[in-house]
Amino acid sequence: MTPEHAALIEGEPLPAERVDAFLGTPLRGAGNCATGHNEPAPARRQKEPPSVARQRRRWATQVVVTDELARRACTDRGLKVPEEVSPASVLAVAETDVADLGSIVAAALAHSPAARTLLAALESEQTVPETAVRDYYDRNQDRFLTPEALRRGVTPFDGAAPQDVRPYDEVRDHITRELRTAAGRQAFFGWLDQARAGVTYSHGHEHPGDPSHPDHEHRH
Repeated sequence: MTPEHAALIEGEPLPAERVDAFLGTPLRGAGNCATGHNEPAPARRQKEPPSVARQRRRWATQVVVTDELARRACTDRGLKVPEEVSPASVLAVAETDVADLGSIVAAALAHSPAARTLLAALESEQTVPETAVRDYYDRNQDRFLTPEALRRGVTPFDGAAPQDVRPYDEVRDHITRELRTAAGRQAFFGWLDQARAGVTYSHGHEHPGDPSHPDHEHRH
């Protein structure tokens, strides 16, 4: 593998210039936990220590690899592959997405139309049994208290009356959407873990949590 390549995906080279292009983009929002902050990229690079710069490159490589893997998966599934996104058009990364997905996957979904297309397809394939929806409702009554009950300070743990909880039929569709979203994300994680098995990284582009390099840091 040459220095011009960040990785090999099923034996095909991924140009390092794609990682460089991503590194030059000011990623807005919580994704900055891995890429610095909202200063221009050259200013960030002048200030950060070498170990941080190396980890930032490894983190960015994971985002770009995820984008490429998603493009290939969309093609394999017959999904319309979106046009290449300009690095200048990277979307903001929500704090909640980083908390739920990890910074790499959250940034990949913000950066990559193909990843978002694949996630939507996986989510649409998920079936949520009625029993699972009902069980979630029964186990999370605190999420479905009426506004009046909340104003009175009622909680399910201190004797909420039946009228203090929104009826199941009223919240069923919302719960179903939440559970389908969660199942879709789990399917996406499973796909990504399997797809990464065919990736070989060049020196300096390894996963940031890879213990084989001295700067390794466990971060998703």
